Amino acid sequence: MRNTRIGAVVCLAVGSLALAAPVAGAAADPSGERTIRISPAKASPGSQVTVSTRACGKETYGKGTSEAGGAFHLFEGDREGVLVGAFDIPAGTRPGTDTVTVKCPPRVKITDTYRIVERTPSGGVDAGFGAPAGQGPQLAAGSVLLAAAAAGGVVRLRRRTAGTRS
Repeated sequence: MRNTRIGAVVCLAVGSLALAAPVAGAAADPSGERTIRISPAKASPGSQVTVSTRACGKETYGKGTSEAGGAFHLFEGDREGVLVGAFDIPAGTRPGTDTVTVKCPPRVKITDTYRIVERTPSGGVDAGFGAPAGQGPQLAAGSVLLAAAAAGGVVRLRRRTAGTRS
């Protein structure tokens, strides 16, 4: 009786894995043939976004639309079977997500999203190395305090050594 239960559980586990395998394979799509590649993944208003896909197969033309950027065309890129298109994000666009839809003949339609961020960072990161701009008085005051602490320590050591001699 016990072996029968164990056998039934094993059969159910193997059966559920066998049924789920085709669904997992279709969702993963390791070939990348049914996906859109959006670059950059985080774009700012006023910048250009590039869309590429292999979903169109042997077609050499496709159409795309972006909720923020409007309609654009996809043409053959540098690699065979890859269509590439680009559009600009208008300067007044608010941060959030934007949906891009690509259509190819005869009936291929793929949708993906990317993020629109407030602005693109410019310049280097202030990591604390080098003289800070506009903070000269603070740097001078800190140097004076450090020198005073060092002088106080020297005086204290001199007085203590003199007191132990007598």
